[in-house]
Amino acid sequence: GSSHLPQQLKFTTSDSCDRIKDEFQLLQAQYHSLKLECDKLASEKSEMQRHYVMYYEMSYGLNIEMHKQAEIVKRLNGICAQVLPYLSQEHQQQVLGAIERAKQVTAPELNSIIRQQLQAHQLSQLQALALPLTPLPVGLQPPSLPAVSAGTGLLSLSALGSQTHLSKEDKNGHDGDTHQEDDGEKSD
Repeated sequence: GSSHLPQQLKFTTSDSCDRIKDEFQLLQAQYHSLKLECDKLASEKSEMQRHYVMYYEMSYGLNIEMHKQAEIVKRLNGICAQVLPYLSQEHQQQVLGAIERAKQVTAPELNSIIRQQLQAHQLSQLQALALPLTPLPVGLQPPSLPAVSAGTGLLSLSALGSQTHLSKEDKNGHDGDTHQEDDGEKSD
């Protein structure tokens, strides 16, 4: 009976070692998969942070641009108010009517202006890359020269001004503050 006990002990010790080895390999596999998942989550986190920074910068830039445009509108209104008394009564009425129409921007007009500006920006990027351009569809004018109709006269003119401003920024290679350039161009 005593010779049977050491063989049984060896068998259970060997079994225990095998079980421990199997459990260790299982734990190693779990550790490896958790490490891969953790690495994946870390890369997703850094990507989300990068997107957050990008959207924050875009939001900040749009906020600055909105305030800039509001200041431009305020100054242009001041200029209109100063010039208006020098016009004849008939022209004053026409200008006041045009100003009132310009203040009533509709969503479709705004979408059209945005589309024109995007097309102008894309066109300037393509020209900068010197890629051959496909001809525009019949009836579509180049975005840098929007059609001016009676209903959208001042809006189209403001869109043209914005496109000119956009193309200046593209040519200068920066999209930030252009005050130095603007000061240099003034000849008042």
